[in-house]
Amino acid sequence: MFLRTISKRVLLLAVTVVVCCVAYPAVIWGIGHIFFPFQANGSMLTAPDGSMVGSQLISQPFTKDEYFQPRPSAASYDASASTSSALAPSNYALRARVATTLGPIVKYASGPMAGQLVAPAIETWFQHDLYQGAPGIVAQWADAHNSLATAWVSSDPTHGAYVDQWSKAHPDIVAQWIKANPATPNPQNTDLAIVFFENFSKAYPGKFPSAVTATGPDGKPQTAIAPVSTGTDIQSNFFDMWRPDNPDADLQNVPGDYLTTSGSGLDPNITLANAEYQLDRVASKWAADLKRDPAAVRAEIEQILQANASAPFGGLAGEKLVNVLQVNLELRNKYGAPAQ
Repeated sequence: MFLRTISKRVLLLAVTVVVCCVAYPAVIWGIGHIFFPFQANGSMLTAPDGSMVGSQLISQPFTKDEYFQPRPSAASYDASASTSSALAPSNYALRARVATTLGPIVKYASGPMAGQLVAPAIETWFQHDLYQGAPGIVAQWADAHNSLATAWVSSDPTHGAYVDQWSKAHPDIVAQWIKANPATPNPQNTDLAIVFFENFSKAYPGKFPSAVTATGPDGKPQTAIAPVSTGTDIQSNFFDMWRPDNPDADLQNVPGDYLTTSGSGLDPNITLANAEYQLDRVASKWAADLKRDPAAVRAEIEQILQANASAPFGGLAGEKLVNVLQVNLELRNKYGAPAQ
């Protein structure tokens, strides 16, 4: 009797394993691949040449101005490392990231410059090298934003190498820093970030160290760090200082999902409002590439956005969303590859 009971339990367990671990998954797999092959295979999208370019469900970065850009990603668009930034509205890191994003993209809302980018005004203000009436904008920026100054040094090997060269050329300043910080007798370039920017500000008023590409002696392009007075580095890093110096400037509201990460860091969609905010940049760049009328190109891309925009639950809830990869592929199909 005992053995018979054990045999029944073993048989029941075996049937359960076969049904739950073999039969059920096989049936679901078969249904998925027969009736929903696109979704069952990862919702993969293809380029005009037939190559796989990514999943409709996972965000990926686009850097060219001809394409719409996704939301910022705390996961660096790595599908194996899905995460949110988990930054509260009061967090300094969030404010810094939002401010650096706003600089190159925010526009005037009213007045003679309505619809125009604020970026050129930031550059002009920066070149005067005055903040709140005091000279030395770059030094003040480094003193007020220690973490940003340090991050600049560590963010790119060429930045660190530039500070290393500076430290070798200014041994007296480095020695003075070591005297003030005896616990760090052999400072790294990141340790010297603040004093580097303070010295740079005196040597190059109204300029910021940034990557500059020029043709080298061999005829090939070469990139090096040099003092500049214009560019996205200035627009990004100094918007947060420009704003209090220009409190009366009436600026457009920027869609929240242009500036904030999603809970996963991999959200493939942006709001239609976000896409519309990027439309001028995208259309003008395609028009320049194709040598066509900007208004006509803008109207064509607007149609693509409207055709691909949809709200959740068949439009019954939420804002209209646009899948970034899908729209960018349609632009590639319609206009070809962007200009190099």
